[in-house]
Amino acid sequence: MKKKTVLLAAGLVLASSAAYAASWTGGDDLPTSPLACDGTPGTVAAKPYDGGVPTNPPDRNGKKITVVDIPKLIGIGYFNATSKGIADAAKELGNVDAKTDGPTKANIDEQITFIDNYVTSGVDGILFAANDPVAIAPVLKKALAAGINVVGYDANSTPDARQWFVNQAEFNGIGKTMIDSLAKEIGEDGSFAIVTSTFTTPNQARWIAEMSAYAEKCHPNLKWLETVEAQEDNVLSFNQATTLINKYGDQLKGIVGMTSVATPASAEAVTQAGQCGKVAVVGLATPNAMKPYVEKDCVKSVVLWNPVDLGYAAAYVLRAAADGTLKPGDTSVKAGKLGELQVVNGSEILLGAPFVFDKANIGQFDF
Repeated sequence: MKKKTVLLAAGLVLASSAAYAASWTGGDDLPTSPLACDGTPGTVAAKPYDGGVPTNPPDRNGKKITVVDIPKLIGIGYFNATSKGIADAAKELGNVDAKTDGPTKANIDEQITFIDNYVTSGVDGILFAANDPVAIAPVLKKALAAGINVVGYDANSTPDARQWFVNQAEFNGIGKTMIDSLAKEIGEDGSFAIVTSTFTTPNQARWIAEMSAYAEKCHPNLKWLETVEAQEDNVLSFNQATTLINKYGDQLKGIVGMTSVATPASAEAVTQAGQCGKVAVVGLATPNAMKPYVEKDCVKSVVLWNPVDLGYAAAYVLRAAADGTLKPGDTSVKAGKLGELQVVNGSEILLGAPFVFDKANIGQFDF
C-alpha cells in the first residue's frame, strides 16, 4: 500500500477503513510491508549492498580515529542517551575519540551546516541522525568523497549518502507494536490523532506509513483523525496535543506521539485537560520522561528501544567500517556487549525488536 495525499487534508476524519488510503498520514510514498496480525515474524529478503563508499580513505585499521556525532538536535533526553552510548563504546574501544555536536532545534539546514563544517575541518568519521533524508544527502556525499567514514542511526539518509545505517527496529515492527498498543487501549473502533515532528523526518514518516498499512490490515475500524507537526519542540507539541483535545472533544480517544518530545508533551496536555482515562497516549519516548504519567495511570504503555544501545551500536559499526572489517556483502557485525548484529536490507544494521514499557517494568530503566 502507498500513502496518497488529498489536498494536504491533514484534518480529514475517516469514516471507515476505506478512507485510510485517502488520508494524509504524514507517512512517505514507499511501499509498505505490514506484519501478520497474529504476530508471525516477517522475513527479510536478501538485498545487495546499496550504501555509499568513501573515496580513497586512508588506512585506519586499528588506528585512533576522530569521530563526530551530529544528531537531529542536541539537548533532549533521547539524543543525550544515544550520545552516552557512543561515548561508552568509544571508551570501550579505546581507539575512538568521539564527541557530539549539532543544532539545538531539529532544523535540517543547521544540521547540514554542522556536518559541512566538520567535513572541512577534517574528521575520520561522521555519525548522524537525519532531519531530512534527501536534503542531508549532498553534504554526506561530500564527506564520503573526502574519504570520511559515514554511518547513520535513528533516522536514515538516502542509502548512497552513507555506508551503513543502524536501524533501531524494523519499521513494520514499530508500526505493529504502536497500533496494537493503541487498539488495546482505545478499542477497535476508537478515533485517534498523531503528533509527529515533521512530515519529512525519515524514520517517523516510515513508521507512520507502516502504522497506516498495518492498521488497515489488522485493525480496520480504527479512525485516523489527523496528523500534526510539532518540530520536536516541547511547547509546540503540548499546544498541538491540546488543540487536538479541544478540537475533537469526546471523539478523540487516543493520541500517538512519534517522538520522545511529542509523547510526554501529549501526556502532559491530557493531564492538564483532565482527560486521563478518557484520552489514551501511546508513543515513542524514553522511560524517564514517561514515568510520572505511567505511575499515575495516565499512560499505559510506551514503545521504544534502548537509545544508549543504539548509539553504542552505531559507534561500533563506524569503527568496523573504518577498520575494513565490515564490508559490503557481510551479513553481520560484532558490536561489543550487544554481540552479533544482523545486516538487513542491503546496508542496514538491525538493533532489535521494539520494547513496550509499562507500569510493571518502567521503573527498571534509567534513561
